Amino acid sequence: MIEILNGIKETVVYKEVPGFLLHNNTDYEAYPEHWHTPIEIIMPVENSYDVSAMKEVFTLQEGDILFINSGVIHGMPCTIYGKRLILQMDFSLLHNVADMESTLSTIPQALLLTPDTAPAIHEQLKELMLEICREYSSDSILISASIYSKLIAMLVLIGREFAGQRNAFDMAYNKQKEHMEKFMTICNYIHEHCTENLSLDSVADLAGFSKYHFSRLFKNFTGLSFYKYLNKKRIEHAEELLVDPSLSITEVALQSGFTSLSAFIRMFKQIKDCTPTEFRNLYEDCVRFHLENPVGRQRLLEK
Repeated sequence: MIEILNGIKETVVYKEVPGFLLHNNTDYEAYPEHWHTPIEIIMPVENSYDVSAMKEVFTLQEGDILFINSGVIHGMPCTIYGKRLILQMDFSLLHNVADMESTLSTIPQALLLTPDTAPAIHEQLKELMLEICREYSSDSILISASIYSKLIAMLVLIGREFAGQRNAFDMAYNKQKEHMEKFMTICNYIHEHCTENLSLDSVADLAGFSKYHFSRLFKNFTGLSFYKYLNKKRIEHAEELLVDPSLSITEVALQSGFTSLSAFIRMFKQIKDCTPTEFRNLYEDCVRFHLENPVGRQRLLEK
């Protein structure tokens, strides 16, 4: 199932449907710990399935759903018998969906959804997964749009049920709701302005807190310090620029908000476990794979 693995970084190759990859998986092999940019959703159809993520082992029964956020290290031990749906979605497709990115940054990084843990939404999520599977294997028109709409529906259900639960605020519900809305706005602001010269003081002032109070609340809300979150957004922006071969690595660094090439390379390797040049080479390998594959070549020509 894993086609391109460099260290523990998997590069997902989208085939039939651009931006989406669905495995109707019956493999008996183990998958080592790895991470990738796409969001991943796993649902066993036959037999149980173990998945390790966030230093925890999740045991999924038939119909249970495991949501794995972008960038989370996870792995699967060998299984003797079973069948499971594994859906991967290009995270960049969500960048322009209002509130979606900030919502995803506040739910648990790995979230097990069962009739017990999510009784209000589990059946709807299960049916949406099955609908995506049927759509993916159909020959209808507008497959990408249909799958995208169903996945957005799943993420809205999950976000409304679990947003803010990565680290709960120690405050009354009304105050918690007020802070959640404020920090979702702040996360959206950082995403939109991450390439600018943002500082802790200026963003804390924008939020209406002292920088010390803001730092504590921001880390509670996102699980990251302000500067780690900011650098993560800058690296995500750099990933989009790196696919353009006309831009030098230095130009990518400066356009992503970094003041020096060395700082950019150091941060990129720290977050992505590879250098910007290695990342660009991996992307070019993917393009080459598509060009050598008749279906992939047709997809590229259609873009």
